[in-house]
Amino acid sequence: MDSLTLISEEVRTALEERRPVVALESSLIAHGPGYPASVEIALALEKAVRDAGAVPATLGIADGRFVVGMDGDLVDRFGRAEGIPKVSARDIGPVLAGGGLGATTVASTIVGAERAGIPVFSTAGIGGVHRGAQQSFDISADLLQFTRSRMTVVCAGAKSILDLKLTAEYLETAGVPVLGYRTRWFPAFYVRESDVPVPQVDDLALAARAVRLHWEVNKGGTVLLTAPIDEADALDGAEIERAIQGALEEAERAGVTGNAISPFLMRAVARATAGRSGAATRAVLISNARLAGEFAVALSAAQTHEEAS
Repeated sequence: MDSLTLISEEVRTALEERRPVVALESSLIAHGPGYPASVEIALALEKAVRDAGAVPATLGIADGRFVVGMDGDLVDRFGRAEGIPKVSARDIGPVLAGGGLGATTVASTIVGAERAGIPVFSTAGIGGVHRGAQQSFDISADLLQFTRSRMTVVCAGAKSILDLKLTAEYLETAGVPVLGYRTRWFPAFYVRESDVPVPQVDDLALAARAVRLHWEVNKGGTVLLTAPIDEADALDGAEIERAIQGALEEAERAGVTGNAISPFLMRAVARATAGRSGAATRAVLISNARLAGEFAVALSAAQTHEEAS
């Protein structure tokens, strides 16, 4: 592998043997609920992937390289250390050059995973088009990266604080397929569904074939495989919307703008739900990791079948 990518022995062996592997991000470890809870969640995600029959590969940046398959010591280091920068696609070069630690987000994890040859990535919810983007032009780098990388992103749709209709429009314009696993509505992170329709697929083998055919005819690109949060863990959509609208008004009065808006809104939702949003986030992270593992198994089987035929 290239000098900018360090792959653990377990992940390297799995890739060489063409066994299913799922990439996981490290931003939730460095910027999640705090130590030791963030480390516990990271390990729970890895276990969910393993239980589904795949190999987990948590990604981060350390010592000037992507680390693909962080070991327990490095995961713990990310959880304990303060001030680790959150790395999006534009930040990769400077952070690699600096030689320190970097916590990968959706966009940068996809970059590192693709370099390692991992085709499946799991996250809670993607970034997207922010509310008021018509004036601010605030659009997540995730969406642009989807047009550049060959990946399947398993997620519970996009974060509820975003403009989901504009996010769907952007994805359509960019040619990024969005599949709803056993749902015909685009999920909204904590909330099971939005009012944005998506094509429904009920079988992971069929989803795997659709992904492989998309890659074949388009020479790559990302496909989103979305699945709603379990009903028992979901939050009420009207309650979340009221919290977001109130927080947007407060943010305008306080002059909160730019990349400070998202964490401001997320904190407002956490307060409004008395912390239930944190439990919902954990639940959806784990359920998505499990589904990503199952999908990676189906994708690996589809590849083996096509090569044998």
